[in-house]
Amino acid sequence: MAKVFKHIAAGIALVVFAGVIVAQVPALTRTIVLKADVSVPGREAVIARVEVAPGGVAGWHTHPGDEISYVAEGESMLLVAGQPPRKVSAGEAFVIPAGVVHNARNDSAAPVKLVGIYVVEKGKPLASPASAPAQ
Repeated sequence: MAKVFKHIAAGIALVVFAGVIVAQVPALTRTIVLKADVSVPGREAVIARVEVAPGGVAGWHTHPGDEISYVAEGESMLLVAGQPPRKVSAGEAFVIPAGVVHNARNDSAAPVKLVGIYVVEKGKPLASPASAPAQ
């Protein structure tokens, strides 16, 4: 009987562990294309391919510098603290100033693909999680 409980416990642990792995699959992926110094001391440019999965949410976050992004494919709802939600579609661009809390939500069935250019402080993480702003 103890052996049966051991197998059941192992099975439950496996299901819970698999659920944690699935829950951690990010809706946003950034693939760094280039990092290079810029003319401002202590700053660097980071160019990335960014994708938000269908139905995905990037999550509230900030950057240690400015984000300049171009929507190459699809459309997304851009959520910026203190501003009304704004739909951005293929062919459009946006700028998020340093330290501003923001998020992106893909309400469509197709991925949203962007080119992200970040001019950020060297040595800091490209993005840091942030709390959702009060509404």
